[in-house]
Amino acid sequence: MSKPRIYIPWDAGALSLGSSAVERAIIAAERRLGIDVEIIRTGSRGLFWLEPMIEVETAGGRVAYGPVTLEDVERLFAMGWLDGRLDRLCLGKPEDIPFLKRQTRYTFARCGIVDRLSFADYRAHGGVRGLAHALSLGPAGIFDEVTKSGLRGRGGAGFPTGIKWKTTADAQAAQKYIVCNADEGDSGTYADRMLMEGDPFCLIEGMAIAGIAVGATKGFIYIRSEYPHAIRTMGRAINIARAENLLGRGIAGSTYDFDIELRVGAGAYVCGEETALLDSLEGKRGQVRAKPPLPAHKGAFGRPTVVNNVISLASVPAILADGADFYRDLGYGRSRGTMPIQLAGNVKHRGLFEAAFGLTLGEIVDDIGGGTATGRPVRAVQVGGPLGAYFPRALFDTPFDYEAFAAKNGLIGHGGVVVFDDTVDMARQARFAMEFCAIESCGKCTPCRIGSTRGVEVIDRIVRGERRAQNLTLLQELCETMRFGSLCALGGFVPFPVTSAINHFPEDFGGAPLVAAAE
Repeated sequence: MSKPRIYIPWDAGALSLGSSAVERAIIAAERRLGIDVEIIRTGSRGLFWLEPMIEVETAGGRVAYGPVTLEDVERLFAMGWLDGRLDRLCLGKPEDIPFLKRQTRYTFARCGIVDRLSFADYRAHGGVRGLAHALSLGPAGIFDEVTKSGLRGRGGAGFPTGIKWKTTADAQAAQKYIVCNADEGDSGTYADRMLMEGDPFCLIEGMAIAGIAVGATKGFIYIRSEYPHAIRTMGRAINIARAENLLGRGIAGSTYDFDIELRVGAGAYVCGEETALLDSLEGKRGQVRAKPPLPAHKGAFGRPTVVNNVISLASVPAILADGADFYRDLGYGRSRGTMPIQLAGNVKHRGLFEAAFGLTLGEIVDDIGGGTATGRPVRAVQVGGPLGAYFPRALFDTPFDYEAFAAKNGLIGHGGVVVFDDTVDMARQARFAMEFCAIESCGKCTPCRIGSTRGVEVIDRIVRGERRAQNLTLLQELCETMRFGSLCALGGFVPFPVTSAINHFPEDFGGAPLVAAAE
């Protein structure tokens, strides 16, 4: 008879809420009771208000309990949780929890389910099927599938992935690279971290497929230093993948070679921009490069390079395994497939919700997120990180779609949704956007470097009521200069939060809105 299995998340979110302390209590309890239990450390399913969410494998399937504290462990053993007995913390079958049941788990299908560092577990849950199909199709067939799927960059730009890959493939060079942008720095985002901590082999497989498609034999994962658990997990997973022939010479018994090197960033937000990332990867100060040339033609070390976000690359194995048509049939408008929506801020149900594009912002915040954690009315929602626009309730009918948000002067970005209740001061939020840009600017271009500093000063004068009309006009001109004159999106997107705050919440600035500043 096999040992009872208990699944405990090793995700950073669960760890911060005590999952390892609960594990130690479980080990102590099983020794004291003389029970032999197998503990499996998984990623998180993304229900952070229920973490640590511990799952027990029973004859009827896995049963979840949460949030479990140290004080709960003795009682759970006494009442028979290894048999799935009911308790006030019992959540039933995880897949039946409403927050999970409503999702379309595609890229995150294995997160919270598999042993994150077991290649056998990864294979048993559908891993490597995408690579096997990719090898049978060859580069041209891979391009065809990825292009037909409609996959767009999940890092924020939304550029068609197939076109980016084809551009690099057509470039002539002896060496090409695949670079994974894992420098996830937007406020309210954590999908990349969750994927790397919960299903690292999926990212590795996606990068290997990309390498085959474009003719690259080397890949880099550029990961932010603030993610120590993801760094540790990815490092171990890369070594395991080499041992399993998922990386190295003749991957999966084919004629293709591909290997991955892990690089850790130094904590600069601007290195989320692909060219600044490449400079940092090469050992230089992370500064934005002028384009052209594009990285697809001249990227890492002057060679043709594909730079994709974690979720973009991790979506590829499932697309190749299940076919482009399945993925393309999900979504809304030109936004195809699924998006990991990350709920954060003052929201009742904080967590990752993967769904096809097309849900309205109101559905995401009110129905899925459950409104604010404080119980007060929602006043504003920022989508797309610190440079995303603030949407008032009047815009909650906006579909979660790249083009729909752009039409309302907003951004989807990396899918972070940060909720604020009616106590938020929107003037302070607008000032924060300028201040954030001033601190994080690489300093290469004047509109971003100087404009953000002047922006803080102008907003301070507006809030103090000094020559408000003149300073609002000055702020409008400053935002236009930053938007159209900055080298990259750091300075170029600052007008989104600033002008949306003034237009939708003019009372916090002492008067009428700044009309059409970001159009």
